[in-house]
Amino acid sequence: MPLKPGTRLGSYEIVSLLGRGGMGEVYRARDERLDREIAIKVLPEELATDPDRVRRFQQEARAIAALNHPHICQIHDLGPGYLVLEYIDGAPLRGPFAPTEAVRLILQVADAIDAAHQKGILHRDLKPANILVTADGRVKVLDFGLAKVMAVEHDVTRTSEGIVAGTAAYMSPEQAEGKPLDARSDIFSFGTVLYELLSGTRAFGGETAARVVSAVLRDEPPPFSLPDPLERILRRCLAKQVAQRFSSMHEVKVALEDMSKVSGDPKPSIAVLPFENMSGDKENEYFSDGLAEEIINLLAKIPGLRVIARTSAFSFKGKHEDIRKIALALGVTHVLEGSVRKAGSRIRVTAQLVTAADGSHLWSERYDRELADVFAVQDEIAAAITAAFQVTLSRASQPLRQYTPNLPAYENYLRALHDSQRWTPESLARARASLARAISLDPQFALAHAEHGHVFHRLAIYGLMAPREALPLMRQEVRKALAIDPSLPEGHAMLGTVAAMFDYDWPEAERQFDLALAHEAVPSHVHRYYAHYCLLPLGRAREGIEHHDIALKEDPLNLVARSERALCLFMAGRLADYEDELRRILELDETFWFPYFSLSQFHAVAGRFDEGLRWAEQAVRAAPWFLPAVGVLAALLKRLGDTDRADALALRLRADDGYIDPIGPAIYHFLLGDLDATADWTAKAIDQRHPAVFFFLHVTASALRSSPRWPELAKMMNLPE
Repeated sequence: MPLKPGTRLGSYEIVSLLGRGGMGEVYRARDERLDREIAIKVLPEELATDPDRVRRFQQEARAIAALNHPHICQIHDLGPGYLVLEYIDGAPLRGPFAPTEAVRLILQVADAIDAAHQKGILHRDLKPANILVTADGRVKVLDFGLAKVMAVEHDVTRTSEGIVAGTAAYMSPEQAEGKPLDARSDIFSFGTVLYELLSGTRAFGGETAARVVSAVLRDEPPPFSLPDPLERILRRCLAKQVAQRFSSMHEVKVALEDMSKVSGDPKPSIAVLPFENMSGDKENEYFSDGLAEEIINLLAKIPGLRVIARTSAFSFKGKHEDIRKIALALGVTHVLEGSVRKAGSRIRVTAQLVTAADGSHLWSERYDRELADVFAVQDEIAAAITAAFQVTLSRASQPLRQYTPNLPAYENYLRALHDSQRWTPESLARARASLARAISLDPQFALAHAEHGHVFHRLAIYGLMAPREALPLMRQEVRKALAIDPSLPEGHAMLGTVAAMFDYDWPEAERQFDLALAHEAVPSHVHRYYAHYCLLPLGRAREGIEHHDIALKEDPLNLVARSERALCLFMAGRLADYEDELRRILELDETFWFPYFSLSQFHAVAGRFDEGLRWAEQAVRAAPWFLPAVGVLAALLKRLGDTDRADALALRLRADDGYIDPIGPAIYHFLLGDLDATADWTAKAIDQRHPAVFFFLHVTASALRSSPRWPELAKMMNLPE
């Protein structure tokens, strides 16, 4: 039974439970003698009551305590049936990180393991959950050497969740086979952690522990884009044959340090946080947000500067997090923060460029100007940052600002950007209206035309506007934007998206995306669109994952982008990684509805109706307007016998005089086993050019693609049968 707060173990008082696992329970506690916080691990009964194992455990714990290393969680004391440990206020190590930041973090792990190996201590259970990162970016490795003594002997191929599956993905092949181990086993596990730190996914996936172990023994991890020196180090760590790995952790550490000196990412990097609205008027928030976003757009055009995209930078809005913690989460060296006060025709803008390593100000300035000078303020801030980083602009580079719109049009554009990020029917309608006003006020405003096209795209994706109505409007607006400014990569990406979604013209889609990707500075969502609307329908899921990985380096906290990447994982057959990614997204934001929908569909298709129902209820609660989620919920209720409620929900899936999202009824009939009705609604989705039809077809691949109706459906989309 868990220990209650206030329970005493010797001179230690239990405060709260921190976690539990196969190796015991860990509590936050207070050391009354020294008046400090500590952690207490209460050992499993089978270990605490076995005299021989207690003796061996105490002997090894003393050896680990003697390490006294800054990156190893310290052992303070031993008691009857419990360990007293250093209390660490940190979070488990989780990727993806940019290579430079990943190497900085993993070098601390390498240093800790190297120190232990020199004392003859193996870790044997190295994994991200056993590595904590503090708010100031320091790494602490937990459970050093304890796994060897504490683990209960068992068959490593057992599939019982929580016994093997939690660590099987990080075992070396020789550990999985029960062979004798040396330092090179920890090096393999270190490689799996580094892979996950860089890619954001496990090196070895599988739906059961047995499949994970099989992957560890036989499969190579899926490749992704990395600097060549770092990829060579990673592959050598993950070599199946022991003799092909580095011979010591010291060798690994030296290789990583040498690589950092020679080929580490030299680019300065920056995250622009949303500027604080100091006007005292909530209505002016769109202006302060928009000012920060425009600075992001300007900085993104500077060669040699890596800029985090708006979605990830703005995820910290209103949270007042420590700058160093924000920089760590986003993998940047610098953060720009500021404030805006707008009063009548005057604005006051303050901006500070902060160095993440120590929190010092590299540059700061205050601007008191007329509102009409807002564009000059943005340009001056971008120029100041360029000078501070000593980034040299190429003479061949075009000016950062291609066009200066009139102020009323610009304010409507900023309102639209503010609303379009919320992804609700009401906010997208407001964004559409604001952009229409911006364009009427300034017809030559290319960015307003491009964003207008983007809004039509979103309306089509979520079934809020008939795609046959939305996509031609999207194409019309994007063509206007490119006619004004042919240099917009977003414009070519959106034309490629229309060619794929509306025309099913795959060669033209490839051509437009090639034009979009040829620019020096390619926005992250261009990579996303290429993966989602061109590569996936053509069955090139692995390439899609690579482009999503590139996008996430600039936008690591974009939940929509991570959801799209999860779909790529699903279509690549990496189901365990798919589910794991969706659960991680919910850890970042439990209110985001899309992972609930995806998980409900995933479990429903697999026949796990009770589990699917739990997720479907949450999806419909969070997004009642999203008919595909309604379709999943109605079908599961019917499957489980709640026909009255199922039939009431199914009424919402019937077409009336208006537009009905066909994917909702298609999912509903598929989960009830009616393939003819599924094919009918799928044909309607294809005919209406619904952008989600490709993912739906992959979900139903095993059934619908083997039906007599598939050749007809494939022909409608110009896909090979």
